[in-house]
Amino acid sequence: MSRLTSLPLAFAVCALALGGCQSTKRNAELAYVERPVEQLYNQAAAKLDSRDFPNAILLFSEVERQHPYSEWARKSMVMSAYASYKTRDYTTALAATERYLALHPGGSEAEYAYYLTALCYFDQITDVGRDQATTEQARTALNDIVRRFPESEYAKDARIKLDMVNDQLAGKEMTVGRWYLRSNQTLAAVNRFRNVVETYQTTSHAPEALHRLVEAYLTLGLKDQALAAGATLGYNYPDTDWYKMSYRLLTNEGVDLEAVSASQRRTLIQRLIPGGK
Repeated sequence: MSRLTSLPLAFAVCALALGGCQSTKRNAELAYVERPVEQLYNQAAAKLDSRDFPNAILLFSEVERQHPYSEWARKSMVMSAYASYKTRDYTTALAATERYLALHPGGSEAEYAYYLTALCYFDQITDVGRDQATTEQARTALNDIVRRFPESEYAKDARIKLDMVNDQLAGKEMTVGRWYLRSNQTLAAVNRFRNVVETYQTTSHAPEALHRLVEAYLTLGLKDQALAAGATLGYNYPDTDWYKMSYRLLTNEGVDLEAVSASQRRTLIQRLIPGGK
């Protein structure tokens, strides 16, 4: 019995040994067969074009290894990062862009390396119900592109993505603020809604944030602050349902928005939003 069962095991060991030798041989050929840099880079680019990303990464790494001081090695660093990004291996892609920017901060590919860094963070953004640390990293990276390369095509796309990122962060604040409001933690809710109004006032969440401030301030008995929020909402978003709801709430509390003059409105808005008009 023991002899019969040992035979397949013996064959398996032999097969593994042979497979290991063949694998080692293939790796040795990749590692030690030196090729002209243009040929090696073109092979890597061809793999990238055919979406064979794992082999593209191997070949771009080979360019760096065999020709570390060439311009192709510098380009390969970024292209390898891009190939890793396409496989959603964001950790490896970010490590590659970070290394490139540390070694070649003024390189011709630096602009794209910054952009690729931002994309890695942007593509990992999760829904507003989860932690937004990656969203904050995306915002930092996108702002970095706009600051460093304001006239570039990458900056144009970065600005569009920044609008989306800010809307996401505002949405997170609104989610938390609503929860505080439902839980009767009104002051905590006010802080969240004020942050949306002050920090993310150009996002789609601003009208609701102003309405929630009206609700919260009335709950606290702070009619002047509620009037300020309502006046700001009416001035900026007069045709929204949020303003109509706020108008009804204030009217029911004896607060007359119609009686607010233009000069009073400016004062109220500046009280609510420092620098507001």
